[in-house]
Amino acid sequence: MKAMVLSSYAPVESSPLAYRDVPDPHPGPAQVRVRIHACAVCRTDLHVIEKELPPAKLPIIPGHQAVGVVDELGPGCKHLRLGQRVGIAWLGHTCGQCTYCARGQENLCEHSRYTGYHLDGGYAQYALVHEDFAYVLPETFSDIEVTPLLCAGIIGYRALQRSAVPAGGTLGVYGFGSSAHIVMQLAKHRGCKVYAVSRAASHQELARQLGAVWAGGTPQELPVKVDGAILFAPVGSLVPPALEKLEKGGTLAVAGIYVSEIPALDYQRHLFFEKCLCSVTANTREDGRALLAEAAAVPIRPHVTTYPLAQANEALQDMKADRINGTGVLVMP
Repeated sequence: MKAMVLSSYAPVESSPLAYRDVPDPHPGPAQVRVRIHACAVCRTDLHVIEKELPPAKLPIIPGHQAVGVVDELGPGCKHLRLGQRVGIAWLGHTCGQCTYCARGQENLCEHSRYTGYHLDGGYAQYALVHEDFAYVLPETFSDIEVTPLLCAGIIGYRALQRSAVPAGGTLGVYGFGSSAHIVMQLAKHRGCKVYAVSRAASHQELARQLGAVWAGGTPQELPVKVDGAILFAPVGSLVPPALEKLEKGGTLAVAGIYVSEIPALDYQRHLFFEKCLCSVTANTREDGRALLAEAAAVPIRPHVTTYPLAQANEALQDMKADRINGTGVLVMP
């Protein structure tokens, strides 16, 4: 099969992914093989490739927002069938036995494994997934449309829940990339007013097109204080001003798997009046199922830019440089 393979960590500007022929994978017990149709690129892919996350498996095939059809069943499969359309997301394995798994917090499992990081992912014509971690997808969406929902959507959904914004409340979003443009549609469906901060003028314009009450370039320009906020940009220096722009009792949820250093906080200025600062760590499978159901009901309409699989380096470079409005999606040969 054709695949984009990372053999050594490097800046994406150096085009570190190689377009190669690699052996077709075959499923083990309770796994299925998926013939991939499309796979969205994600900022987490950047963090893996550029070694901003701790090193894991090399060589690795990145990608964790993959959509395709089941074309081979491993021994013992009980739930999926040949020809069924499924999605492969970031969470690829949990132990099911630790304290966290037992109390419904499998996103914190000490033995969790992730697609495109520990497990080969969707920048390829075929990928394997344990059938319990594959998502059956709503027919509402095309293959290309549904790819961003499998990470940008799921993580955005969890971040929105963690931000504790009430229905009809005000939400601030910092960074307006793939996840934020999906979350905004969810928040508006819940009756919220959304205020968007992004350094890119094109992203500000997309926010306005999607119904943002206001869009601007810095937190200091935000014209109101908000009930809750989500930091999508991996920029720690945005945390203090975002906390300042919270109403009393508001929560700032930090959605990134990686964030640069956060400056010192002043308790009175940034956290008093019961303001909360919380992180978002991966997701549970229930988050994924809930997001897909709500996205189909809205329905969410992701903005996508497509690239051939062989141009994955270019797609990642465009994402890093904020040249993509919405989500970049790789289409398989």
